[in-house]
Amino acid sequence: MGFKCGIVGLPNVGKSTLFNALTKTAAAQAANYPFCTIEPNTGEVAVPDPRLQRIAEIAKSAQIVPTRLSFVDIAGLVRGASKGEGLGNQFLGNIREVDAIVHVLRCFEEEDVTHVEGRIDPLADAETVETELMLADLDSLERRVVAMRKKATVKDKEALAVLPVMEKALTVLQEGRPVRVLRAELSAEERAVLGALGLLTSKPVLYVCNVAEDEAATGNAHSARIEEKAKAEGAACVVISAAIEAEVAQLDAEEQREYLAALGLKEPGLDRLIRAGYELLDLITFFTVGPKEARAWTVRRGARAPEAAGTIHSDFERGFIRAQTIKYDDFVALGGETAAKEAGKARDEGKEYVVEDGDILLFKFNA
Repeated sequence: MGFKCGIVGLPNVGKSTLFNALTKTAAAQAANYPFCTIEPNTGEVAVPDPRLQRIAEIAKSAQIVPTRLSFVDIAGLVRGASKGEGLGNQFLGNIREVDAIVHVLRCFEEEDVTHVEGRIDPLADAETVETELMLADLDSLERRVVAMRKKATVKDKEALAVLPVMEKALTVLQEGRPVRVLRAELSAEERAVLGALGLLTSKPVLYVCNVAEDEAATGNAHSARIEEKAKAEGAACVVISAAIEAEVAQLDAEEQREYLAALGLKEPGLDRLIRAGYELLDLITFFTVGPKEARAWTVRRGARAPEAAGTIHSDFERGFIRAQTIKYDDFVALGGETAAKEAGKARDEGKEYVVEDGDILLFKFNA
């Protein structure tokens, strides 16, 4: 199961520097000119989770395998992208393929790094990108809704289900608001319809405030304004210094700790960014553990046991019988699977069991 976060923003805000640090590679060229990133680069990163290390220690697992999340570095957008300006068509096409948007905003002052519009104003930058996405959605919906209305007049079943959601989305776009504001007021069935429409502004957003190195621990006035915007929208926000993360990515674990401590930081900003992206997609983690390996797996929140089994192998889902379930806290407190069983903390759950974050699962299935 692959989940992708697309890193977007105006040119020269630090997207590629951040991506390089995330993937610890020079796969994306980082340079001080627009459209440095032309083809979208994709990298997978491990999701930091100290629980995995802990259960591996208890089970004396020979190998530790974290769950992973994909990040895509997408070419910088400029005003007019919805009409094809710059690399607009490619930019918009690449965003359609991701599950969530990581919107990097320049919150640092540095004369040597040019800004495509000659100013430092992250709120205006955010508005530029979102306006282009809304315009692209508006154009797409206005073209599709005409045909859908015709189908609805002859009682086409699909049209009768889709048209009300399309018209709600069209209304909020015409009001100058992104489609994602609708999600809270839609039913589960309507949210599924909305997701199938492929609208850019229906995707969840994480704002990343890229600040100067000496502001990484505190943020600044620019990042504070973005944090207020995110709070008002119910969106996520992370303050990070891409320059620091690029340095940290080159250090070993001990050097990282010393370097971050000197800057007043408890952990790499990338760890916070990855976790925020994971939460943004409404994902949870379950574990499998034994002498050979301790492994973390990703599943959507609300998934039932057979779906979780299917993330390991499709045969597990098809032949699902039951899942032995131990809560993480019980596994740690009691010292492993055997003790958890003896204490009555290992339960057999059936097909209707909704997996919880941190569950340690062992699946029984027919081959």
